Amino acid sequence: MRTLENCVQFGKPLLLENVGEELDPSLEPLLVKQTFKQGGVDCIRLGESVIEFSRDFRFYITTKLRNPHYLPELATKVPDLEGERTALILQSAANKKQLKEIEDKILETLQSSEGNILEDESAVQILDSAKIMSNEISEKQQIAETTEIKIAESRECYRDVAKQSSILFFSIADLTFIDPMYQYSLSWFVNLYVRAIQKSLKPKNLAKRLHYLITYFTYSLFCNVCRSLFEKDKLLFSFLLCCNLFLASEEIAYSDFMFFLTGGVGLQNAAANPAPSWLQDKSWDEICRAGDLPGLRGLKEAFIQSPEGFKSIYDGVEPSDAELPAPWCGRLNDLQKMIVVRCLRPDKMVPAVTKFVTVKMGKSFVEPPPFDLTESYKDSNSTVPLVFVLSPGADPMASLLKFASDMKMDGAKFQSISLGQGQGPIAAHMISAAMLEGTWVCLQNCHLAVSWLPSLEKICEGFGPDTCHQDFRLWLTSYPSPEFPVSILQNGVKMTNEPPTGLRLKLLQSYQSDPVSDPDFFASCPGKKMVWERLLYGLCFFHALVQERKKFGPLGWNIPYSFNESDLHISIRQLQLFVNEYDEVPFEAITYLTGECNYGGRVTDDWDRRLLMTILADFYNEDITVTSSYSLSPSRDYLAPPPSPYSGYVFFIKELPLSQHPEVFGMHENVDISKDLQQTKLLFDSLLLTQGGGAKGGASSGSDGALLDIANDILQKVRAGRASFLHPSDEKEAAAAVSLTLVAIPQLPDNFDTEATLLKFPVVYEESMNTVLVQEMERYNTLCGAIRVSLQNLLKAVRGLVVMDAELEAVAGSLVVGKVPEKWARCSYPSLKPLGSYTNDLLSRLKFLQEWCDSGKPAVSWLSGFFFTQAFLTGAMQNYARKYRVPIDLLAFDFQVLSVTESDAPPEDGVYVEGLFLEGARWDVARGRLAEQQPKVLFDAMPLIWIKPTEQRSADSSRYVCPVYKTSARMGSLSSTGHSTNFVLSMALPSAEPPPKWIKRGVAMLCQLDD
Repeated sequence: MRTLENCVQFGKPLLLENVGEELDPSLEPLLVKQTFKQGGVDCIRLGESVIEFSRDFRFYITTKLRNPHYLPELATKVPDLEGERTALILQSAANKKQLKEIEDKILETLQSSEGNILEDESAVQILDSAKIMSNEISEKQQIAETTEIKIAESRECYRDVAKQSSILFFSIADLTFIDPMYQYSLSWFVNLYVRAIQKSLKPKNLAKRLHYLITYFTYSLFCNVCRSLFEKDKLLFSFLLCCNLFLASEEIAYSDFMFFLTGGVGLQNAAANPAPSWLQDKSWDEICRAGDLPGLRGLKEAFIQSPEGFKSIYDGVEPSDAELPAPWCGRLNDLQKMIVVRCLRPDKMVPAVTKFVTVKMGKSFVEPPPFDLTESYKDSNSTVPLVFVLSPGADPMASLLKFASDMKMDGAKFQSISLGQGQGPIAAHMISAAMLEGTWVCLQNCHLAVSWLPSLEKICEGFGPDTCHQDFRLWLTSYPSPEFPVSILQNGVKMTNEPPTGLRLKLLQSYQSDPVSDPDFFASCPGKKMVWERLLYGLCFFHALVQERKKFGPLGWNIPYSFNESDLHISIRQLQLFVNEYDEVPFEAITYLTGECNYGGRVTDDWDRRLLMTILADFYNEDITVTSSYSLSPSRDYLAPPPSPYSGYVFFIKELPLSQHPEVFGMHENVDISKDLQQTKLLFDSLLLTQGGGAKGGASSGSDGALLDIANDILQKVRAGRASFLHPSDEKEAAAAVSLTLVAIPQLPDNFDTEATLLKFPVVYEESMNTVLVQEMERYNTLCGAIRVSLQNLLKAVRGLVVMDAELEAVAGSLVVGKVPEKWARCSYPSLKPLGSYTNDLLSRLKFLQEWCDSGKPAVSWLSGFFFTQAFLTGAMQNYARKYRVPIDLLAFDFQVLSVTESDAPPEDGVYVEGLFLEGARWDVARGRLAEQQPKVLFDAMPLIWIKPTEQRSADSSRYVCPVYKTSARMGSLSSTGHSTNFVLSMALPSAEPPPKWIKRGVAMLCQLDD
């Protein structure tokens, strides 16, 4: 602070380096230049001190964090032309200087000459030489000017290269919004570009030269960035590159691009679905919104006139290959065709995007090069760290140790340490020694030493050719962490190496790794070869199965667990121990150790634990040890291998199918659709993050016009007085936000009058539901109040009446892309719906409570409509307990699924509920039991369910105990009330099949869908 005060007072420049996201508050007066006069002198207050302010003071601030609002410019230089141009500038300056000297000499000669100047020979000679020199300089200047024009023309030829390069740079800069480890510096980018200039073909024809340079550099950038991306983000990056290039060339419209990512934003759709038998309402709503895009006008009308013309897309195995009906097949560009496919088959977006990139940029951009440690090493040097970005189940140490051995850097030349508490100084000493000796150091798990990472950054900043031996390398491993030093990520060589996917590859990895690959260990159970090898294979199969289930999302596991090789290794060694120590295999003991301890130790959800133990029971049982062709899947595609040597098992595994059908996981084929939908959602959500909340297009983007049209359609329902606030604005983003604000405020009814409701429904001993109603109203009043305040403040901010702070900016960004703002979600009930559906759902909930207040307790309660569902269920239990004077601790719920969907009268005891959806199975109304799903039907609406309190009794083991969740995410957290934020209760449902079948199917009921 003393240095700052001196610089301010004496007018010296000051540089503040490497600032973070927040500046010291004491700098605020300086940043806003809060000067004032004191004694006729400009002064400023810094902290507690008042000092003189010099007008010569200059304040410079630098940061290593990228600024999303003020992006740096990229200057592409052509060294030879730039050098020639610089020489011409210097020559021109020298020529002008010589002319000035000649002029001065002539004037001096004329002034000093006496008499007739023509008789002064020395003066005549000086004038003659000056004339010759002047002519030469004039000729040189003309040549220089002509040359400079040619150079300017040549430089202009490179403008397209520079423009494309800037697009590519900003494309990779946007990746940091997806993962904090995706950081790339401008200097890294320029170095990569220089290498492309050196390595690409150099034909004499300039147009060909530029084409080769652009092509080479684009693919080189793709390969270099892809090696630092996780698999899930590689296609995203290809698509982002492709779209950004075509957006810049205006081959695709930004409004089309944003619609493709969001599906449009709208609250209601008045047009009736023309084909309800196969066309989902959500798809129809998106089609109607797509029809408002300039390039897709008339699409809605075409669907209404002939929906069957588009059915081939809905029914197709590869919808992106299906032909659109005339005239749409020849009228739409590739992105617009994908929009139609998105509306009808959102589950097939990943193949559609893959095809789009292949057509536009080539097959190489959808087939990234495999992991190659050698290539990464070639791109590094002693001053550049190499960073492994870790993923669950991946351990790069084996590959790194082998590579070190290949490079003759093993043994004493390679040191590694796992970071943690107190390990920082040891690691720093290892690095210092290795820098001098030219050895390698690997720091593992950097994410576990967050407090020491600034010290690591400082160490890396000190790397230089003079301080580091040329053979020295620093290797780092870390899981993604926002605390990881940005400078290391931007300038280092980043790599990802994910574990293999698929049952076959995972099984192969287990058998080709320790301890199974050790011949002595594999043959360590003499006399029990069949039992040992079968159970070992079953355990490895189980390990692969529980890992692969993650790809099915909540249907696979409520919470994605990081089961890894250490779980398998300890289970294998325990299995070997118990097989050797006991005459009969103690299945109960090994099941407990493997299921409850080793793998179950990671499982925090009770329903996931039930699933884990159910799956394990298929592999830890006596049948697998005695049945010659024991089936590991219902289709018998996977059988236990026959007894054979180790090599026979490896050969057997290599012959397994490369891809697996859902039935091997015990799941229905519809789960593939759910998986594809999740992949689509992940792709679009990640792409939206790169667009800065949807506002990236700025005033030039076409997406805001579509949002304005949607908003104005809804505003037709709003009172004229409300609509009068809408006014034109130069900033389309602001206008869109204003419109969406005006949409939402009038739609929300006034707050519930809880005092009047309490008078009408007083707290009485016999009716607990009165209290439930009032409490629900209070919760919804809080939510609606938060929505109103944020929207009103947003409206004021857009009109310049209040400051647009970060929170309001986040609200506006969410509204623009049709998402529920985080500010609302914090005081809302759980919901995964987009903004339009969320608003309609909220209005339906408010209407449900209002009708209850107006007409009395409903005969059928909408279970999904309750903010705090547990209070409603407790109220039903209390009413029964008080009616029959039974202790509530002795009661439990019984459930009966009725064959009707509505009822005019409530049950004598308990409650009728509606609004539940069955996922993973279907309800057979005729037989009154669970049944298999219909193809392509992911959810089945349940009829009325009678929830009736009864005295506790032992559970019927033939029934499937079905969990009920508020949203399809299933995962929740423990709230302050002691309840899960997502789990509601479990219902026992009749089933002709054994419950393990439905457990492995992931069958559950949901209170609401995501649409």
